[in-house]
Amino acid sequence: MIVFDRLWVTMKEKGISQYKLIKDYKVSNGQLDRLRKNGNVSTYTLSELCRILNCSLDDIAEYKEDEE
Repeated sequence: MIVFDRLWVTMKEKGISQYKLIKDYKVSNGQLDRLRKNGNVSTYTLSELCRILNCSLDDIAEYKEDEE
């Protein structure tokens, strides 16, 4: 399972809020909701977040084994 816990930490470190992503970078609220819920997001969205935050993919996403 891919989780986006690192995204929120990276955003805080870079001083970029969810509001700023929506207003300045036109990231949809729906996309942010999917990220908050560790849902499906496109590689385009991940690429854009890396560009906006000037970071690598492992700064925003992490693979974790399913906890069953």
